[in-house]
Amino acid sequence: MTSHRTLILLRHAKAESPGTDADKMRALALRGRTQAHQLGAIFADRQLLPQRVLCSAALRTRQTWEILSGALSEAAPDATPPQTEVLDELYYSSATVVLELVAQYAGDASTVLVVGHEPVISMTADYLAAAGSDAAALAQVQVGVPTASACVLTSDAPWSDWQRGIANLTGVLRTAG
Repeated sequence: MTSHRTLILLRHAKAESPGTDADKMRALALRGRTQAHQLGAIFADRQLLPQRVLCSAALRTRQTWEILSGALSEAAPDATPPQTEVLDELYYSSATVVLELVAQYAGDASTVLVVGHEPVISMTADYLAAAGSDAAALAQVQVGVPTASACVLTSDAPWSDWQRGIANLTGVLRTAG
């Protein structure tokens, strides 16, 4: 049984500008594809290897995860591919819904990745952050995170006990471009 848990809250990479398609069908921009690939290398470098992924059903979040996952596989070829759930509930959500979904789907995973949208990503990170969290990361989530940003939180609590102030926000990872 896992005692140390890591939750990675990832805002999708840069999407195309809104057009005539429904917002849920907005694809990644070329810059977003580059960002998602860079995130895979960052995750591998930091040994952030999720066992479970919860991904919004929006096209841009699914594309972010697909590209990130491919880059992560290239950088960490021995890592076991995570079980992935694509969930409509993550498209319009709240911190409490995110935590309910994590508790429902995480199982015995030690690292869970949620790929979603602003403002829910930063609000959830802020909600979970305990006293003593990284000050710069906390300041960032309190004003919102840019595209392709990953908020990393850790706690020894079981997933079902994650609530306000339970986790250490250790950082906000961002791509160079």
